[in-house]
Amino acid sequence: MDVAVIGTGYVGLVSAVCLAHMGHTVAGVDNDVEKLAQLRGGKSPIYEPGLQEDLTLAIGTGRLQFHGDLVAAVGGSTVVFIAVGTPPLPSGASDTRAVATVATAIGAALAGDHQPRLIVNKSTVPVGTGAWVQDLVARSAAAAGAAPPPVTVVSNPEFLREGQALWDSYNPDRIVLGSDDPAALITMEKLYAPLIKRRCRGCDISHPGPIPLIKTDLASAEMIKYAANAFLATKVSFINELARLCDHLGADITLVADGIGLDKRIGRAFLDAGIGWGGSCLPKDVSALVYTANSQGVHSRLLEAVTEINQDQRRLVVRKLQQALPVLQGRTVGLLGLTFKPNTDDLREAPALDIATELIRLGATVKGFDPYWSRQDHWPKSLASIQHCASAMALAKGCDALVVVTEWPEFKLLDWARLGREMHQRLVVDGRNCLDGAALTAAGFRWQGMGRNPPAHESA
Repeated sequence: MDVAVIGTGYVGLVSAVCLAHMGHTVAGVDNDVEKLAQLRGGKSPIYEPGLQEDLTLAIGTGRLQFHGDLVAAVGGSTVVFIAVGTPPLPSGASDTRAVATVATAIGAALAGDHQPRLIVNKSTVPVGTGAWVQDLVARSAAAAGAAPPPVTVVSNPEFLREGQALWDSYNPDRIVLGSDDPAALITMEKLYAPLIKRRCRGCDISHPGPIPLIKTDLASAEMIKYAANAFLATKVSFINELARLCDHLGADITLVADGIGLDKRIGRAFLDAGIGWGGSCLPKDVSALVYTANSQGVHSRLLEAVTEINQDQRRLVVRKLQQALPVLQGRTVGLLGLTFKPNTDDLREAPALDIATELIRLGATVKGFDPYWSRQDHWPKSLASIQHCASAMALAKGCDALVVVTEWPEFKLLDWARLGREMHQRLVVDGRNCLDGAALTAAGFRWQGMGRNPPAHESA
C-alpha cells in the first residue's frame, strides 16, 4: 500500500521504517528542515538500537522517502498515519494541538478529493480524539469550499519501549485496531498482514502462531493505550513502595520481586525497584488519564498515588545521600546515567533532571556522564552548571558520591576499584539496583541500594 507517516519522532520514524520493511511504499513527513536533511541523507536523528541499519536498508529499497510536503504525501497515499507528539500540559491534559494542526492540514489537502482514505491515529491521544479528528478534517475541507472527503479514522496505538522500539514493532504482544467502520478494520488488517503472519524483517519466526490482533470500536482502542501504561506505572510504584518498607525491615526487594513475580497472575516484568519511571510515555499518559477521569467526575485516587510515589522515589535518592553525607553543600556528586532509561538518548521526564535540580538547590556540585546522551534540547537551562564528563573515570574524579541513575549495562563492568581511587569518598547510591553490592563493599565502598540492605560486613 501507499502510506504516509506524518511526524518522524520515535514513534513515527520507527513506524515508517517498519512499514517499509513490510513491503509498503512509505512517505515520511516532517516540518523540521534540519531533521529532514538528516533523514534524506540516511542518518537517524535519534539513537535507537538497530534503527540506523534498518533506516539505511529501507531507504535503499526505494520504499521509504522523506518529504516536507504534507499535501503531496497525503494525496499520494491510501493510509495516512498521524504520529506527532502529544506532550502534557501543566493541567495534566494531553496537548493535542499538533494533532489538530495535522488533521486540519489533511482536510485542506484532500478538499475535493473523492478517493477513500484511512487516517490512523498512532499518537497517544485522549479518548474521543478519533471522532474529533474526523470532524476537523471535514470542517477543514468545508472551509476550502469542498464536501468532506471520504476518510475514516482508525485508532492504532503504539506500545513501543524506547531502547527496544524496533523489536517491539516487529514483535508486538498484540496489534490494536479501533474503528466504528468494519471495512476500515479489514483494510488495516491487510496492511499489517506481513507482520501478523511474521513474514517481514525483524520478526521472531521461532514464535508459534500469528501476532494477536484486537479489533475494537474507536473509543476502546484509545482507552487501551492509556490503561496499559497506567497499569505498568502502577506496578513500578507498587514495588517501589515495598522497597521503602524493605529498607526499614531488612528485607531484600529483589528477592521479594522474584517471589511474587513467579505468580502467573502478577508476572516479574516492571517489578524492578529503583528511581521510578520517566520518559515520554508513562508520565504523560498517567497524568492524562487522571485529568480525563477528573473531567468526568471520577476521582482517580489510585493513579494520583502512583504518581506521587514515583516522584518521591527521586527525592529518596537525595535523602539516601543525606544519610551518608548529612551536609550536601560543598559536596560533589556524580550522576551515572542521564537519560531516562538505557539504550536511548531521550531525556524527557528523566529522573536525573529532578535529582540534579534538588542537589544543586542543596548546594552540591553535580557532574554527569551518559554513554549515549546527545540530545541537549531537553536539558533545562537551570541545570547548565552541571559538568558533563566524557567518561565514568572523569566523572568519579573528586566526587564524594556516585549515583547510578540509569542502568546502562556497561556500568556493571566498570573498574570500581580504580573509580574509587579517583573519588574523594567511596560512596555509591545504586538507584537501579544493578550493581553487586557485596563486591563494591569489598572494594571499600559504602553502597546503598533501593530496598536492598548493605552487606553485613560493610565497613563504616
